[in-house]
Amino acid sequence: MNKTIRLTAAQAMVRYISNQMNADGEQFIAGCWAIFGHGNVAGLGEALYGVRDTLPTYRGHNEQSMAHAAIAYAKQLGRKRAMAVTSSIGPGATNMVTAAALAHVNRLPVLIIPGDVFATRGPDPVLQQVEDFNDGSVTVNDCFKPVSRYFDRITRPEQLLTALPRAFATMTDPADCGPATLSMCQDVQAMAYDWPVSFFEPKVWHQRRVRPDVAELARAADLLRDAKAPVILAGGGVHYAGATEALRDFAEAHNIPVVESQAGKSALPWDHPLNFGPVGVTGASSANHLCENADVVLGVGTRFQDFTTGSWGLFKHPDRNLVSLNVAAYDAVKRGAAPLQCDALVGLNELTEALGNHKAPAPDASLKAAWFASVDPLTDTPTDANTLPTDQQVIGAVQRASSDDTVVMSAAGTMPGELHKLWKASRAGSYHMEYGFSCMGYEIAGALAIKMAQPERDVICMIGDGSYMMANSEIATAAMMGLKITLVVTDNRGFGCINRLQMGTGGEEFNNLLDKAYHVNPSNIDFVAHTASMGATSVKAGNIAELEAALEQAKTVDGPFVVVIDTDPYPVTQDGGTWWEVAIPEVSDRETVNEARVKYVEALSRRMN
Repeated sequence: MNKTIRLTAAQAMVRYISNQMNADGEQFIAGCWAIFGHGNVAGLGEALYGVRDTLPTYRGHNEQSMAHAAIAYAKQLGRKRAMAVTSSIGPGATNMVTAAALAHVNRLPVLIIPGDVFATRGPDPVLQQVEDFNDGSVTVNDCFKPVSRYFDRITRPEQLLTALPRAFATMTDPADCGPATLSMCQDVQAMAYDWPVSFFEPKVWHQRRVRPDVAELARAADLLRDAKAPVILAGGGVHYAGATEALRDFAEAHNIPVVESQAGKSALPWDHPLNFGPVGVTGASSANHLCENADVVLGVGTRFQDFTTGSWGLFKHPDRNLVSLNVAAYDAVKRGAAPLQCDALVGLNELTEALGNHKAPAPDASLKAAWFASVDPLTDTPTDANTLPTDQQVIGAVQRASSDDTVVMSAAGTMPGELHKLWKASRAGSYHMEYGFSCMGYEIAGALAIKMAQPERDVICMIGDGSYMMANSEIATAAMMGLKITLVVTDNRGFGCINRLQMGTGGEEFNNLLDKAYHVNPSNIDFVAHTASMGATSVKAGNIAELEAALEQAKTVDGPFVVVIDTDPYPVTQDGGTWWEVAIPEVSDRETVNEARVKYVEALSRRMN
C-alpha cells in the first residue's frame, strides 16, 4: 500500500519544488521571489514559511522586477538553476506578464506562480477579479498563456501531480525551455490532499544533449568543406550549452572566424585571433564584412534576430548558404537554413570530427585590427573636461576599472549598441545583455540577481536615466540584502536612443528627450539623492576623471554603489553597424520623412530574402 502524507496544495507544491535537483546535485529552483497579497499570502505564504530553510523566499518591491531578477539568475548560470516567483491575483499577476515574455523570448526558465480566483467561484467577483461576460473560466492569468512555454490553472490539489512534473520538464528541456506558469486558485492553495510520499522523493533533471541527425551532419559538413569564405555566428545557445570551449576548439581546428550576437558575446575572448567581433546592426565592421561576403554562415545557438541579421540584409553573397545548428527545430529551419538540430556542444564536436583536417582559407586579420584602430579612440578620456562626455567615453572608463571577474550588464536603450560594439569581454559570462526582448527596467533587478548567482563576480550595471526611471526599486532590495553591485547611471535627460532613431527616420525630435516633451515644469531629477534614499552609496561624477575615481571608490564600499554622470544624448559610434528595417511613412508633409522613405525603399530592394 502506497504511503501518503496529508498536505495542502501549496505545501505540496513547495515540498516538490525543494526536491527537484539539477545534474550537479544542486536544487534546481534556488529560491522564490514573493510579493504577498490576498491571493497567495494565506496559502503559498504559509507554505513558503515552512520551507524557508531549504527554499529561501526573497521579498521584492515590484512583481515585474523581481521576476526579472529570477530570469537574470537563470541566464547568468546558463539555465542550470532557476527561481520561482509568486504574486497575488490581479495587478500583481499582470505585472509579471512582461517578465514572462522576456523569459519566453530569451528561452530562459522561470517558475511563475500567480494567485488566481476561487475555484469554487463562491465569492465571485473576488477583489481584483476581472470578469469576462462571455466566459466564466477566464481570469487575468490567461494573459500568461501566449508568453509561457507551459501553462496550467490549478483548480484541484491533485492536478499538481501532473502539472509540476510537466512544468519542470519544460524548464529543463533545452529546446522547449522557457517560463512555466502554474496559476493557483487561492482556495485550492489551502485545500488538503493525501499525497503519495513518493511524489516528494528527490529527482534529478538532466538537461538533454541532443545529438545531430546523421544526414543533417553530413550536409552541414559538406557545405563547410566546400566553402571559400565561411563564418560562424555565435548566439546565446553557445553559453546555454556550455559550449564556449567547444566553439573555440572548432574555430581553431578549421580556421573559421567567429562573430557574436548580443546573446553570444563573450563566447570567445575579445582578443582571440578568430573573434572578429559583434555582428549586425550594432556590429563591428570586421564582423559585418565577413558576413556580407560569407558563402556559408554557420549559426550556432542563435535565433537570427533582426538586429543580428541586419533585418536579413546583411548576408549578401549571391550563393550564400545558411546552416543553423540549434537544439530547437523552430530555429534550425529559419530562412531555409540547412538544419543541424542538436545541442551546441555535441554538435560542434561531431561536426569537427566529420570535417577532419579540413581548414578554411585564413580570414583577413587586418579587418579586426582596422576595427579597433577606428573605435578605440572613442573610449579614451576626453581632453576637454568641460564638455559632456559621450557614452563611449563612459564605457572606456568602466572598461579600465574592470577586471576578468567583472560582469558588465545592461538592457535596451543606448547602452546595448555601444557595449556590443565597444566592450572587450575577457571571458565567457562576463557580458550579460537582455536584448532578446529589449526590455527597459531589467537592469537593476538583473544586476542583483547576477550577484546572487555568482557572488564572487564584480557586477557593473550600465543604465540610462530613462530606464532607471522605469524600474529602480530593487536598489532597496540590493541594499536590504547587502549585495554589492555597481550602477553607472548615464543621464542624457530622456530616451536618447529612440530620439536618435526618430531623427534618423526623418522625424522631428519629439517626446523622447525631457526637454523636447510637453511639460509645465522642467524635469530636474536628483538621481544621487534618489538612489541614496534607498540605501545605496551614491556620488555624482562631473567628468570622466571623476567617474574613474568613483569606480575606484566603489571597490571599497559594501552594498550597492551608484555613480551618476551627465552624458551627451546625440553622439553614437558611427563605425560598423548595418541596415535595420524601421518602416518609414509612405505619406508625409515633412521633406525629411520623404527623403528617409526613399532611402528605405532603396534598402528594401537590396535585401536578399
